[in-house]
Amino acid sequence: MKPIRGVYNPAALSQVKALVFDTFGTVVDWRSSLIAELNAFGRRRGLSADWPLLVDEWRAAYRPSMDRVRRGEQPWTILDALHRQSLERLVASFRIEGLSAADLDELTGAWHRLHPWPDVPEGMRRLATRYFLGPLSNANVSLLVRLRKFGGLPWDVILGADLWQRYKPDPETYQGACRLLGLRPAEVMLVAAHNDDLRAARAQGLCTGFIPRSAEYGPRQTRDFEAEEPWTVVASDLQDLASLLSV
Repeated sequence: MKPIRGVYNPAALSQVKALVFDTFGTVVDWRSSLIAELNAFGRRRGLSADWPLLVDEWRAAYRPSMDRVRRGEQPWTILDALHRQSLERLVASFRIEGLSAADLDELTGAWHRLHPWPDVPEGMRRLATRYFLGPLSNANVSLLVRLRKFGGLPWDVILGADLWQRYKPDPETYQGACRLLGLRPAEVMLVAAHNDDLRAARAQGLCTGFIPRSAEYGPRQTRDFEAEEPWTVVASDLQDLASLLSV
C-alpha cells in the first residue's frame, strides 16, 4: 500500500533546518506557463502551430539533453543553452519558419517566467518563518534568479546546477547544497513532486518531502501521482506541508 499524507519519520524531521526544492513541476507549473507564452507569441507573430505539443516535446528533451552532458558526450552546458538547442531542433521539426535568433532567445526566456502553483506563495511564506529555503534545481543560477523575481518566491539562497557543473541525480548536486548551506545532510530536506529525485537525495543522507503534482505533464502524465515510498513527510501540497511541519 502506497504511503498517504503524514509524517513518517518525526525524529528525522526534527533535525531539519533547510528546505530545498525541486523547481520545475514542484514549485512552478512549467507546462501551462509555457503554453500560454507560446500561444501569445504565435498570436503576435501570426504563426500557427501545435504549441501544447511543442511544449510537451520541449520538456521531453530536458532529461536526454542533460544526460548527454552527464555522460561527457557534450561539454558542460547550462540549462538555458540546452533549452535553446532543443528549441532550435523543434522549430525545424514543426516547420515553423521565419524566426530570428532574437525570437528563439525570447522563447527560451519563457522558462524564466513560469508561474508558481496556487499553493506555493502562501506555503512558502509559512515555511520561511522557520526554515532556510531555496531551489535545488538543474536550472542555472541566472534562470533561477529571474524565476524568483517573477514568482515572488521567498528563497534565501539559489542553488543552481552551474555551481557544481553537475545535473541531478549526480550525488555532487545534493552534497553541494548541504556544503554551501553549512549543514549536515540530515539537516536538509529536499521537497519534490518526483519520487526518483527523492530517492537520489535520500541516498546522500537528506530528508525527503513529497508533494504530488498530478497535472504537471497534463494528459501525458504517467507517474508521480502519489508517494511511492514512506518519505520523511508526505503532503498534499505546499500549504499542507507547512501544516504538517507545524508552521
